[in-house]
Amino acid sequence: MKILVIDDDPGLRKSLTLILSDAGYGVVQAGDGEEGLRTAAAEVPDIILCDVRMPKLGGLEFLDRYAEEGGGALVLVMTAYGSFDLAVEAMKKGAYDYLPKPFGADEVLLTVQKAVEREQLRREVGRLRREVSVDRRFGQIVAGSPAMRRALEIVSKVAPHDSSVLITGASGTGKELVARLVHAESSRSGGAFVPVNCGAIPEQLLESEFFGYLRGAFTGADHDKPGLFEEADGGTLFLDEVGELPGSLQVKLLRALQEGEVRRLGSTRASHVDVRVISATNTDLEERVEAGAFRKDLYFRLAVVPIHLPPLRLRTEEVPELVHHFLRRHAERLGLSVEGITPDAMEVLLSYPWPGNIRELENVLERALVLTDSPRITAEDLPEKVRRPAPEGPGIALDGDDLSVKRHGARLERHLIELALDRTGGNRTRAAELLELSPRALRYKIQEYGIG
Repeated sequence: MKILVIDDDPGLRKSLTLILSDAGYGVVQAGDGEEGLRTAAAEVPDIILCDVRMPKLGGLEFLDRYAEEGGGALVLVMTAYGSFDLAVEAMKKGAYDYLPKPFGADEVLLTVQKAVEREQLRREVGRLRREVSVDRRFGQIVAGSPAMRRALEIVSKVAPHDSSVLITGASGTGKELVARLVHAESSRSGGAFVPVNCGAIPEQLLESEFFGYLRGAFTGADHDKPGLFEEADGGTLFLDEVGELPGSLQVKLLRALQEGEVRRLGSTRASHVDVRVISATNTDLEERVEAGAFRKDLYFRLAVVPIHLPPLRLRTEEVPELVHHFLRRHAERLGLSVEGITPDAMEVLLSYPWPGNIRELENVLERALVLTDSPRITAEDLPEKVRRPAPEGPGIALDGDDLSVKRHGARLERHLIELALDRTGGNRTRAAELLELSPRALRYKIQEYGIG
């Protein structure tokens, strides 16, 4: 603990310094209130012992100025005999306690010790509050890997600002959870969070969904309907799978973002909207831009701050925490009393590559909870494809239960990339030519698949 002693009496400063130093405290000194303010700013003490009556700047004025400058130390004022009214006034201004002069060494140490205990308690309360805040903010997002911690660092920096965010990562990596976290940590948290899956709405309905319509605008429009932009006014619009937007809507979306206005179908008047846009995609938008499938100007508008979420196979240190998190959540929801998971089952989960990422892990665990007859999840409670995954690569026998084109296509793509890199001795430019990919797209896929 560092203590700042402020008094215009050099002899008293020396005595207090000896008493406090012998007790193990670090001590710095100042001869008046103005010097005390400068020393407090430079040394950042934990506790300040300040005389009430001093030249230049007295103790009461020091308290006012110190509070204005954001000082956080506990202040103890020293008052001469008969100056109790000044001590009371100092307490009203924020002083923690007072020492009446003259005082002995034991009295000084007892008063300081009380202040030290108060300061330690205050710090502990602050630490606990921060931990509770982190749990509340990140409670559904496990960030045990360096990559996920970096992603959440970006979230904490960008959330207070209205910059557009583009979240990339494979399906099931938690992109919407991160988007909701950005919204929750922003000044828009009191507004609506409006999610829309751009690939799930038929193309002919996209414009009316985004911008709304007036009654009679088309056949079946029997009432006025606000669009997604209007619903998100004052809040956040989350565009999931934004890479699936057709070119015609990309133009109108760009215009809405640039002008901050939308016009309902059938209307001649535009309405102002205040919307922050967060987008997500599991495709390489830069590659789609190069292929002419996505507008470059819209891409730059959406990707002001990119956040990439790595696949679960590159975050295996997070699997145990995710397992316990999902088991607790679903056991409570389903009314089951499963106690946990056996070591052999956890080893199986750690060895599986999780092509479906966190979403697949959650589904596997919920299935195991429902089917198990044991007090803990065992390896036998897990699906066959998880216990005995098929080897990666083309021309392999596939698990009869898993006919996902997306998952097996990803395995084939990874295998081809590894073959191309092996054939070219690791030359990525030549490998990209063999694979008929752009060098940028190849870099993205190498990162996505965790190819060394």
